[in-house]
Amino acid sequence: MSPRWAPVPRVPRLLKLLGHAIGLPVTTVRAYWVQEARSIRTGSQALALGLGATLIAGIVLASAEERLEAVPGLLALIPAAIGMRGAIFGALGSRLATGILTGEFDRDLSRTSYLGRQVEASTVLSLASALQAGAIAWAVSAALGLRTVPLLQLVAISLIGAVLSSIVLFVVVITMARRSQAVGFNLDDAGAPIITATGDLVTLPALLLATLVLDVPWLANTTGAVGLVAGVVAVIVGVRTEDPLIRRVVRESLIVLTIAVTVDVLAGVVVEARAEEQFGAAALLVLIPPFIANCGSLGGMLSSRLASKLHVGQLDPRLLPGKLAILDFSLTTLLAALAFTGVAVAGWLAAVVVPGVAPLGLLVTLGVVLLAGLFALPILALTAYAAASVSFRFGFDPDNHGIPIVTATMDLTGVLCLLAAVTLLAI
Repeated sequence: MSPRWAPVPRVPRLLKLLGHAIGLPVTTVRAYWVQEARSIRTGSQALALGLGATLIAGIVLASAEERLEAVPGLLALIPAAIGMRGAIFGALGSRLATGILTGEFDRDLSRTSYLGRQVEASTVLSLASALQAGAIAWAVSAALGLRTVPLLQLVAISLIGAVLSSIVLFVVVITMARRSQAVGFNLDDAGAPIITATGDLVTLPALLLATLVLDVPWLANTTGAVGLVAGVVAVIVGVRTEDPLIRRVVRESLIVLTIAVTVDVLAGVVVEARAEEQFGAAALLVLIPPFIANCGSLGGMLSSRLASKLHVGQLDPRLLPGKLAILDFSLTTLLAALAFTGVAVAGWLAAVVVPGVAPLGLLVTLGVVLLAGLFALPILALTAYAAASVSFRFGFDPDNHGIPIVTATMDLTGVLCLLAAVTLLAI
């Protein structure tokens, strides 16, 4: 039974109409929200933290303009590096959340423990994705005729940045998992937003710090070359290891992460570059990073919840979502309304504060973000459900696929949803 002090959210009229249309009574939805009141609070707090972190990351990015110009190719690497930290460690958090529910999780961090083997698998994936991000960012930049530092140097930056940021993220994820088990909060509700927020905060400074290696060219080239060899060896060892858990995580994750890192590079180099040309007001550009981050966080939360329910047998991997999945969609809708309102208000305040940016009206900004969120919500919900149910149906672990697929998808479609809203509102 829900405690007396638990908030009882009101059901929006639009959701009432939708409930009647799909045969799901509004009273059932409302009762589910009351039951999940703690999840709503936890998710809202985590999303608020993520929003603040995204805005801070944006300020850091703006202040690093000179360094970005001095290291050609770095701008193409940044979206992939940030996206991969969120994808890899978000998936790690999702697997640990499932492990807590199934009783497999233990606090011990040895090579033979459940936690230790999960960390080892994520280490292999972090190394592999960092090398892929550097190589793909260099290749895409070269293909588009953009200036870039040599391949080995860009790989060295990506590798050093990944190592520095991954250390912080490992500490955050492990601490959250142990805290979740001890206190009893659901890691599925807080994992994706907090991990995304941490990745946003630490990855960019780590990459900027890693560029210092370029001051010693021979060291940068050596680090890049050794990193490429070490990455290949790590992947081979991970794929062929005798440990079934590590082998499964590495094998199932490599392909989807390769696709995700490619999409993130393209999103950074192509989509956002086109957005800068097509968005008429600089104040709208401020909305892009927090909007995309919130789309990824909401999709990651939903994907993680669905994966856990599939593992414990509460959901069947049906073609069409069942009642419990739709109830989780409704929970995501509520959190999305709160998150996108926060994005609009924070983006408007940032445009007011940042010199040289002419802010739009608050109501106009709200209209743009909420309309874009209305476009993005069904995309992220269907993507999360499809990734979880299809992977589970074919015998794969949905924890390995859901968050990387959702975040990569929203990196591409998030900007397009904003652009569609701006176009329809004729701003």
